[in-house]
Amino acid sequence: MVRTILAIVVIVLSGYSLITQTFELMPYYMFILGAFILVSGFVELQKDRKGFWGYMNIVISLFIFIFYIPYFL
Repeated sequence: MVRTILAIVVIVLSGYSLITQTFELMPYYMFILGAFILVSGFVELQKDRKGFWGYMNIVISLFIFIFYIPYFL
């Protein structure tokens, strides 16, 4: 449910940015994308598929959060 809502928000924001050619919402888009990837990583780990992609999703989302912190401060 949460993954679906985050995916819809990411698609709407990216579509809006592409159509209007304004990129001032990009930090928010990336923050929500990072949250989506983080939730996807946790879902993979909860399904007892403790493979590479669950941990990789969490690492990628943390990288996105760390990289975009200066845009929010």
